[in-house]
Amino acid sequence: MSDDNKLSVELRTSFGKGAARKIRAKNQIPAVIYGHGTDPQHVTLPGHETMLIVRRANAVLELDIEGTKQLALVKDVQRDPVKQVIEHIDLIVVRAGEKVSVEVPVHVEGDSAPGTMNILELTTVELEVEATHIPQNVVVSIEGLEEGAQVLASQLTLPKGAALVTDPETLVLNIALPQLEPEADEADDEAAEGDVPSIEDEERSE
Repeated sequence: MSDDNKLSVELRTSFGKGAARKIRAKNQIPAVIYGHGTDPQHVTLPGHETMLIVRRANAVLELDIEGTKQLALVKDVQRDPVKQVIEHIDLIVVRAGEKVSVEVPVHVEGDSAPGTMNILELTTVELEVEATHIPQNVVVSIEGLEEGAQVLASQLTLPKGAALVTDPETLVLNIALPQLEPEADEADDEAAEGDVPSIEDEERSE
């Protein structure tokens, strides 16, 4: 595991919104660690280092909890909807070699046939992988694919050791032609303008 994922954390005994605000004011992030039948542990994480790590999906942290080592998977990151500041993080206890189910982003590579476009129907797929070997993404190549081509979940090339949890028949991506905007019918516009009576016509009718 990368040293970038190693964090020293502190146990906390104060809870509630007021305590959480004080923690964030110190550039720290409140978090809870749970799983494997253990009692939940409430901790504080270093703010800057943690924010860099959780930019990556499914980050696994190697925590030093006041001298005790623990692996934990980032399960949920709660952010302020306006400021986008991290308010709280949920962590799940994991062990080396253990299998976990995670949502992994789908990354598109290559260019489909000229004049076509790709429509990504599924942005993530669920995989079962080793907790310490979670891939950053699953790559799907669209190089040269023609209009009407489809890629199902079962057709994805999975990383070594990964198993597909998503329904294999789920549509991941399809290739189509761009929909053109309907052009205005100039003849109709001219005809419509011709239907509008002129001032002279109105005067003659009077």
